[in-house]
Amino acid sequence: MTGLRSTKPVTGASLGYDWSELVQEDRVHRLIYADPQIFAAEMSNIFGGIWVYIAHESEIPNANDFVTRRLGQRPMIVLRDSAGKLRALFNRCTHRGTTLTRAEKGNAKSFSCPYHGWNFLNTGQLRGVPWADGYACDFRDSTYNVAQAPRVESYRGFIFVTLNEKMPPLRDWLGGITKPIDEWLDRNPGGKVKVCEANRFKFKGNWKLAYDNSSDGYHVIYSHRSLIETEARFQDGPKGMSYYKNSPDSLDMYVKYTGNGHHFKDKRPNLEKRPGGLWAIESVHPGMEHVEEKFRRLYGARADSLLDLAGSEPVNINIFPNLSLLGNHIQVFEPVSVNETNAVWYGTMIEDETGELGEAVQDINALRMRTQEQFPNFGEVDDLANFEQIQRGLDCLEDEWVYMHRGLGIAGRIKHHPDGSITGPATDEVFMREYIAQWRRLMECDPDLTVTREIAP
Repeated sequence: MTGLRSTKPVTGASLGYDWSELVQEDRVHRLIYADPQIFAAEMSNIFGGIWVYIAHESEIPNANDFVTRRLGQRPMIVLRDSAGKLRALFNRCTHRGTTLTRAEKGNAKSFSCPYHGWNFLNTGQLRGVPWADGYACDFRDSTYNVAQAPRVESYRGFIFVTLNEKMPPLRDWLGGITKPIDEWLDRNPGGKVKVCEANRFKFKGNWKLAYDNSSDGYHVIYSHRSLIETEARFQDGPKGMSYYKNSPDSLDMYVKYTGNGHHFKDKRPNLEKRPGGLWAIESVHPGMEHVEEKFRRLYGARADSLLDLAGSEPVNINIFPNLSLLGNHIQVFEPVSVNETNAVWYGTMIEDETGELGEAVQDINALRMRTQEQFPNFGEVDDLANFEQIQRGLDCLEDEWVYMHRGLGIAGRIKHHPDGSITGPATDEVFMREYIAQWRRLMECDPDLTVTREIAP
């Protein structure tokens, strides 16, 4: 438009950086965590340009249900419209830009702007304008309908959105990470979970610091020492993260990179292969001993399998860029600014649709909720403190590099598989090297982001 500068968002390609210089095989430059321009480009190239997790279907089970979330820094309304279709609307009135709803969740067939009263159906279509005769325009023009993500897809209840029409289908983008997701779900009745309320944390650091840590087994025995010592004081035998104490490199647990930035750390090889093997390593939390005694009294030999449903699955499944499945929890990273991030932990419940669990399901879900009082409250705070201190350390301008070379160059340590996946010891940084290389490839691009608007019938 004449007289206006380009309004195209900042992208990685427009910054002019030599990305191969900033991201090298064994190290990355501090700028990728500290440069506001790089962060701004990430909001286009990453949180817009690829599939990003935004909500779970169990949070909006019925027609007209909605939750408010963020796509990068964009406020969004994720909903099922009146016909049951999944949509992700920009939480923004097309008149003056006010957010349409201030509620975190609800059920609504329409949204009325609290500023001037413009009303929109939950399809995004403009429904009515107060005193419309004061306008000379035609409000049937789709320009005035709410902008929304052009693509919304779900994988087994996990809803992802992208503003990039050229992205492959979600299932293809997830690729090999679907196998651990499937296993994480299929241990539950009906192969699904219901997402519950969240523990909400905030840290003063870049969002990638959390993703760097998501499969890092190297820090556990040092950063979480107080939690491990607490676990040891209250219970006998190996529990929780105790298998990191001695020689974790020599154990069968591993980290696996599956492509497109996705990876997981699998600690299940540490379990005894029997009913009750998962519950046997469950860390102490309030009330667990009373439920265990009750289950053994009421259900006999079946008690071990029931208690396993309450146990925290020992995997860290990480879907780039913002979703982690940890134990019984769903963690979501929300970038706020270059040096501020929200880390949100959602609890999960199982649903007994066939009635096979009977009254036991209530106790199982109660135990799953109590695990929110374990690592999220006692371990996550250790990690967030690390992230904040890393961000402070990155202010040392002359000390430019962050290293990620554990396991690199050691013969036979890292294994490449025919399906393209890569595995290494659970304490190695191979997952970080691979995901950062994917991040670099994405940042080198100039994605064409679009929104759609409902067309009036």
